Amino acid sequence: MHIANVIFGVIALLVTGAVAFSISGAIYAFVRYRGKRVVECPETKKPVAVRVNALLAARDGMFGKPTIRLNQCTRWPERQNCGQECLSQIHRGPEDCLVRNMVNEWYMGKPCVYCGKSFDQIHWHDRQPALLAPNRVAIQWNSVPAEKLPEVFQSYQPVCWNCYIAETYRQQHPTEVVNRRWEREANGEYVPKEDAEETTGERVYKQ
Repeated sequence: MHIANVIFGVIALLVTGAVAFSISGAIYAFVRYRGKRVVECPETKKPVAVRVNALLAARDGMFGKPTIRLNQCTRWPERQNCGQECLSQIHRGPEDCLVRNMVNEWYMGKPCVYCGKSFDQIHWHDRQPALLAPNRVAIQWNSVPAEKLPEVFQSYQPVCWNCYIAETYRQQHPTEVVNRRWEREANGEYVPKEDAEETTGERVYKQ
């Protein structure tokens, strides 16, 4: 009986380990391949937004190598039967083409065009940064289609959350806003000068 209990215990331990390993593989595959990505379409040579079937990857990841297939693309349904050659880009760097990582990398270290404060890690659940278009209109970055982000990042400027809220209000209520001139203190902060001026132009920041 003692030997039988030992054998049973070893078998139970092996089964538990195998199940835990399979579950961890599924979780790893799901986390690794979920989320929207931007890749270059091999046919048009232009950016497209795609999503990997993360549930399929997780299912197969339980038993070994996950199967990587798309379940969304901005060129679908017209090109839904394509060969999905763009998957090679995801295989090479699944993190590099993830939209969140692309956005975070673009903002990182850049100064807000209004207050001059440099961007750190983005808070994805609230107070997300914005963009200033060439026509001086502030918009939220996630209002831009993902496949357009590489193009937008070339001509738009970064705006922090606080300045985005202030600028949006100013654009919507121009007669209710006092635009002050600002100057930078010794510690690098921008502070309003005491001689505030009521203007209808843009805020001016003095270096």
